[in-house]
Amino acid sequence: MARVKLARMAERAIWLIRHGETEWSRTGKHTGRSDIPLTADGERQARALGPRLAAHTFGQVLTSPLQRARRTCELAGFGSRARVLPDLAEWDYGEYEQRLTTDVRREIPGWTIWTHPVPGGETLDGLALRARRVLAEIEAAEGDAILFAHGHLLRVLAMCWIGLAPGAGGLFAFGPARAAVLGYETERRVVSQWNVAP
Repeated sequence: MARVKLARMAERAIWLIRHGETEWSRTGKHTGRSDIPLTADGERQARALGPRLAAHTFGQVLTSPLQRARRTCELAGFGSRARVLPDLAEWDYGEYEQRLTTDVRREIPGWTIWTHPVPGGETLDGLALRARRVLAEIEAAEGDAILFAHGHLLRVLAMCWIGLAPGAGGLFAFGPARAAVLGYETERRVVSQWNVAP
């Protein structure tokens, strides 16, 4: 019985979808808990995801509570099936919300969100804890899953999936309205696809 369950799990996949473009993602501002909408281009990108995803059957459709992810989910054709999962919200950037990396580096040379503390915000370990809860929830259910969420959260979730340190997510670029697929090779967790355009 355990072998059958393991074999079934090894056939499953988790699709990660980053939301479409927003004004802040276009300009490079850190966008955590600010609930800003998609741009017109972001809505077009989200619609373009639909044909790529329509042929696949998903047992679970999960979305961040933030409107940029929920709207991407809806425009891609999954809004009626989606369940909002608070743990899929983006990293809380605290005092760095709406700031550019170049601006922060004027105060803290060499600063990155991946390597430095986040005053008034969420730690990288706290973000990873949320990501692991999402993975546990997915694994407890049946079928492939599709997640509509955010660049940094999804990068950390992928690192948790393959057993790398959460900070390694900084090495995996993930653009707006791009897709990634997590799965198995034999029984080993892998990244099957990454940063794929529709």
